[in-house]
Amino acid sequence: MPPLEAGSPRIASLVPSATELLLALGLGPWLVARTGFCTQPPAAVRDIPKVGGTKDVQLNRLFALAPTHVVVNVDENRRETAETLAARGLSLIVTHPQGPADVPALIQQLAEPFAHLPGVRERAAALQAELVPALAWTPPNGASTTVLYLIWRDPWMSVARDTYIARLLQAGGWRSLPERDGGAQGAARYPVLAADDPVWGAADEVWLSSEPYAFGPAHLAEVQALAPQARVRLVDGELCSWWGARTAAGLAYVRSLRG
Repeated sequence: MPPLEAGSPRIASLVPSATELLLALGLGPWLVARTGFCTQPPAAVRDIPKVGGTKDVQLNRLFALAPTHVVVNVDENRRETAETLAARGLSLIVTHPQGPADVPALIQQLAEPFAHLPGVRERAAALQAELVPALAWTPPNGASTTVLYLIWRDPWMSVARDTYIARLLQAGGWRSLPERDGGAQGAARYPVLAADDPVWGAADEVWLSSEPYAFGPAHLAEVQALAPQARVRLVDGELCSWWGARTAAGLAYVRSLRG
């Protein structure tokens, strides 16, 4: 990575979705750090130094890269990590989109500190414009088919109704289970399910996400035994959970699964 000019922003992103969005905004030349989970797009992130994971950031390595701005997320990063960064005097950009409808403002949030850089404002406007028709769509027959969306195994974990994933499903014409909110932050946003939880029997479909747990064909029968009445299928976790640059594609994807 070539050296940046004195006074230029030096951006660290500790959030995979944010890293992808920053790159879509044209901010690759100013990205100096990312996590090992920030993998998209592969060619663009290849030469950006890694500083551990979203939950186990290597702070000494991060500080050595001298960022001026650090992007964090309420769900994905630890509060103590953010507090340590703030105590060092770094500019924190705290993200917490809880549904596709929050993404236009999120794009603005990430673009605004860097709007003086070439093309950033224009790219942000283009991304926001792409979302207008995607957000305007409504399911022809309402969101009636229920989906239990699994993000983890051993223990089984799903998503609360007030998470980005659940609201993406709703915007795509699905009704997520379990029927509970998780609150603004914390573990309740991703509830643990016992094998005898009634929610298994209430689901029309069970979706096995490709991330953060890498569900695969070997897990289909196991889940089918827990929810024998449901259609069980594997889904693309990045399209369902990564917000920002791929929100429009994510909405199109979950809508395509209605067929």
